[in-house]
Amino acid sequence: MPRNREAGVRLTLVEKAAELLMTNEPVTLRRVAAAAGTSTMAVYTHFGGMPGLLRAVRQEGFTRLGARLRTMAGTDDPVRDAMALASGYAANACTNPALYRAMFDTRYDLDDPLAADETFGALIGALGRAVEVGRFDPDTDPTGAAVELWAMAHGLIMLILTGALPFPTLAEHLPSMAVAAFVGFGDDPAAARRSVDAGWSPPEPPSGAEPQPG
Repeated sequence: MPRNREAGVRLTLVEKAAELLMTNEPVTLRRVAAAAGTSTMAVYTHFGGMPGLLRAVRQEGFTRLGARLRTMAGTDDPVRDAMALASGYAANACTNPALYRAMFDTRYDLDDPLAADETFGALIGALGRAVEVGRFDPDTDPTGAAVELWAMAHGLIMLILTGALPFPTLAEHLPSMAVAAFVGFGDDPAAARRSVDAGWSPPEPPSGAEPQPG
């Protein structure tokens, strides 16, 4: 089988398994193979079996997030950069909703845990620079601040992806929540708002979500 076709089969198996995981129904070898339009042997060929496939599903989520965040160039405004990372995080979740939800299923280990560390480390770095340049209070812990921002964004995103809130809620609330968090870390309210406005880029809605107003 040509290399590009092999890669296509592997990726299709990962994506179909992620979609099946969202249904909360049993994710079996036969169901995944049927959804991907291939044989059960393909799961063994590419992943060594179902445990390997499910690890790959979670890994793919972090791989795609990392690839998106690496395209974001830093600026001389670390608060703007932190908001841009949050924006990219939200966009990745909306583009890959099934993989995003699988990222946090800790029943399955990551083959490369550093992929998760890299994405979180980018946010810690931006927040650390905000402390260094005096935008945040000097006693602000960048790691603790990153946990707060991540929990805030993840909670809102999950409410949207699960249908508990409509998609426009993301643009209505995430930027203002970020401003409040940055002010809580010590930033000037007007400066925080300018940085958030500069860093925020509304994502496209997930398939089937309500369109975002212009």
